[in-house]
Amino acid sequence: MITLTLPYPISANRYWRTAVRGTFVSTYVSKEAENFKEQVGWLCKAAGIRTPLTGRVAISVQLYPNRPQDFKTRMRKLGAAWDDGVQCIDIDNANKVLLDALKGIAIEDDKWVRRLSSERMEPDEHGARVVLRIEQLAVPVVQGDLLGAVTCA
Repeated sequence: MITLTLPYPISANRYWRTAVRGTFVSTYVSKEAENFKEQVGWLCKAAGIRTPLTGRVAISVQLYPNRPQDFKTRMRKLGAAWDDGVQCIDIDNANKVLLDALKGIAIEDDKWVRRLSSERMEPDEHGARVVLRIEQLAVPVVQGDLLGAVTCA
């Protein structure tokens, strides 16, 4: 299992750009997205990932939003749900941006993701970030019809 701590993902709205020229519409990855993917690549390399995992993988995402300066006041006023109002990227947008950034670096392709779990965490003193766990999954081996070869006399 690989565990990575990555920077907080950029918004999907800032990840892709669309250009319209006459009747031609083109969607492309923004410069900010390229920078994010490059940063993820360097962090993966620092974690010892030299080649992407191939085949089936399971990915677990823990999304930590930035803790606001007034978090103690919010905790006092709102109790256990104090962080519900903290600004945070939508989990589905975070997943798309993260999987795109990991493609070709830590995983071969997001088509190989067989299990994806995501959780928004309570902001803490370590700042905005993503803790990501990637596990390579074994491919089940079909044994076939073991009894079909047995003959009774």
